[in-house]
Amino acid sequence: MPAPRPRNERAHSARRKDRPTPRPGLVLDVDRSTPPVLFHHGEQLRLEKLPADRSRIIYPPEPLAGLAHPDEAIRRALEEPIDSEPLSALLFPDMRLTIAFDDISLPLPQMRRPDIRQRVIEAVLDLAAAAGVTDVHLIAALALHRRMTEAELRHAVGDRVYDAFAPRGQLYNHDAEDPDGMTVIGTTRHGEEVQISTRAATSDLIVYVNINLVSMDGGWKSTATGLSGYQALRHHHNPQTMRRSTSFMDQESSELHKSNWRQGEVLRDADIKVFQIETTVNNDLYGDGPMSVLAKREWEWNAKDRATFLAAKTGLDRLSPTNRRRILQGWRSPYAMTSVQAGEVEAVHKVTTQHVYDQQLVPVEGQTDILTLGLPYICPYNVNSIMNPILVMCLGLGYFFNLYKGRPLVREGGVLIMSHPTTPEFHPVHHPSYIDFFDEVLAETTDPVVMSEQFEQRYATDEWYRHLYRTSNAYHGVHPFYMWYWGSHALEHLGGVIVVGGDPATVRRLGFRPASTMADAFEMASDVVGRQPTITYFKNPPLSMADVT
Repeated sequence: MPAPRPRNERAHSARRKDRPTPRPGLVLDVDRSTPPVLFHHGEQLRLEKLPADRSRIIYPPEPLAGLAHPDEAIRRALEEPIDSEPLSALLFPDMRLTIAFDDISLPLPQMRRPDIRQRVIEAVLDLAAAAGVTDVHLIAALALHRRMTEAELRHAVGDRVYDAFAPRGQLYNHDAEDPDGMTVIGTTRHGEEVQISTRAATSDLIVYVNINLVSMDGGWKSTATGLSGYQALRHHHNPQTMRRSTSFMDQESSELHKSNWRQGEVLRDADIKVFQIETTVNNDLYGDGPMSVLAKREWEWNAKDRATFLAAKTGLDRLSPTNRRRILQGWRSPYAMTSVQAGEVEAVHKVTTQHVYDQQLVPVEGQTDILTLGLPYICPYNVNSIMNPILVMCLGLGYFFNLYKGRPLVREGGVLIMSHPTTPEFHPVHHPSYIDFFDEVLAETTDPVVMSEQFEQRYATDEWYRHLYRTSNAYHGVHPFYMWYWGSHALEHLGGVIVVGGDPATVRRLGFRPASTMADAFEMASDVVGRQPTITYFKNPPLSMADVT
């Protein structure tokens, strides 16, 4: 076989030259001249005036330029991989090839067609066809997430790939509850079981196609989690692991990351061959159209921007929740691919992570007494769906709170203030176990450890939830527990959580405090952190990550 070839960095990173140099992220100290700042409020928008002289706003970096020739970059990545032979050298007739790909949980929002997964999968299939490979399966690696619909699969892989493979049963959603479709590979040195799809485990090669939206994505998490099930996931999706993960996005501080890597070692030692393909995108959610005002810094708004924002806010306020949701969930972002790398899992992911940091990191000095967040309408688990109260908690305390390296933005014992309607609304098809979790579990406890001990096993093994996961489009029965566990570290770290504009009874059921206005929330927070506290508004989206010193 040919020896592994070194990677041509320049060929993989040639960028478009037709855009001005993007500005880095910014930390703005608020004074009396600072205008009101945009807060996402679920499917609505708000403007909030922050107290002068003790507040700061963290603005995301502007979008990096995308690769000038993405399809060419993909082909070169496959033929010039990192610490691996070229993909073409790994393909041969009569082999079993499994192509797994990230599910609908990213990117957020969904990207405009052609999706990056389509571009990469088509390039892989071209090489497979040239090598005479006919036994090819494509699996949406959704772990315990809901099954993707035909329309969602078509969007991800493209009509040509879908029509060629789905009718023959060679393109499908991963089923973690298939009694004949899952294989236990072994156990880590920490006693963590490793279990993946039998089709993947018995293949001559797994090609994994990834989109790395945040630094937590990718690496061994792709296969060891995406193609796995409850038997293996329970070893790191638990309150103890989550509490020891002092930032999911900072790999050195993430116990979740370390557990996934140990499971990956078991896969590698079992001679399960994985050719990892990872991509990164910029944070261009809105493009240059009318939505672009949402990514601009408020003091730079011109008259047209102000009019556009006012029209958007007024229009959303007047619409019914159903129509607001339909419009916003229909938005497709013009993301550009900023890198593609392929080859050995860990070597690839090291490069990928740096590309994510290049786009998202904002240097921030010091922690704050109060951290404020405007939560948007979407998270990884409500695409084409509803942001229910458990997902509000997960997005705020699990994801946005953890968007840091180094130290949390808010000091220990500080207060988190989130702006979101937080209504008791659930998607009955996508989130059936969430409804019962809200009504039964949260009525008894909000303590992650207590709920894991008293309720998790029953939800995880419930036959009706299993049936809905396997045959409908429902998240697995245990999924709401995992979403609550995501916030375990934040719950332990914070002195209080306040939700602005949320349904009071629902907010209290979550264990948080409701506030009618941002000013009321600041007053309530002062009972915990004292008078004249420092305040930080972390403006996301567009997506960014704080590097806190």
